[in-house]
Amino acid sequence: MNKQPNNNKKFEFLTGAAIGIFAALPVAFASSVQAAQVEIIPSSPKLGQSISVEITPDNSANGGNLKVVSNGETYPVFPIAPNKYRAFIPTTPLQKPGRRVVRVYGDGPTRNLAVWIGDRRFPTQRIWLPKKKAGTRATKMELQRVKEFKSLTTPDKFWDGAFIRPSKARISTIYGVRRYYNGKFAHNYYHRGVDYAGAQGSPVVAPAGGRVALVGKEAAGFLVHGNVVGIDHGQGLTSIFMHLNGIKVKEGDMVKPGQLIGTIGSTGASTGPHLHWGLYVNGQAIDPVTWRNNAIK
Repeated sequence: MNKQPNNNKKFEFLTGAAIGIFAALPVAFASSVQAAQVEIIPSSPKLGQSISVEITPDNSANGGNLKVVSNGETYPVFPIAPNKYRAFIPTTPLQKPGRRVVRVYGDGPTRNLAVWIGDRRFPTQRIWLPKKKAGTRATKMELQRVKEFKSLTTPDKFWDGAFIRPSKARISTIYGVRRYYNGKFAHNYYHRGVDYAGAQGSPVVAPAGGRVALVGKEAAGFLVHGNVVGIDHGQGLTSIFMHLNGIKVKEGDMVKPGQLIGTIGSTGASTGPHLHWGLYVNGQAIDPVTWRNNAIK
């Protein structure tokens, strides 16, 4: 396991070998020629959080050429203000903590920033599904529709500030839990969201603004997700709401924070009435609670 150095400094400006270390953000990178400013939020991320890479090009004409790369993955860059751009990098429980190099291309010299990802412990849970649901398998149609939804990178930004709870019920399962299903460990699995143990028929509301991009029903082949609603918040950020009883929106609807989108149920692969809320950044499930407590504008 990679360990963070004892000096507690989180970021390195790298040019092949490390030539400087910075202790805090925001950080502006410069060389002998004019260069973009790059800011990383949060300054001390942990597994399960999303990393916001905010870029202010020296030359506003270069904004469309910006590219952010980390661990071999290229992340989409979107405008968020005049001459200011952003890319989101997700982290998950299946990744290792330690140093993550973020490279920014497209405005002068390449910027190489090493970010230290803190470790986080995720509990283990044993789930016993009823016999009639233990063998439930997702349909090809269901998997394809959900995959397409989670991969959305709509240029528009529909959310504004902190997300709210989609349900007033207590949280029964937190993000990141590893699981045994009917005694068998689910390899490469982690709980990709937060469960709310609400009563059958209790309201589910949109946690932030967005466009309804997915509506699926158990009767139409969504055998694992059950009755499901997916909201596109824009710029690579999507929410999915599973196991619903009733659905109160249709695809294409624009919703606001707090707007009723459905009711809690136990459809699909579910052991009882509850809401599963998953929040995805560029196709990877991150901890929704971090977007409620530490809002990214």
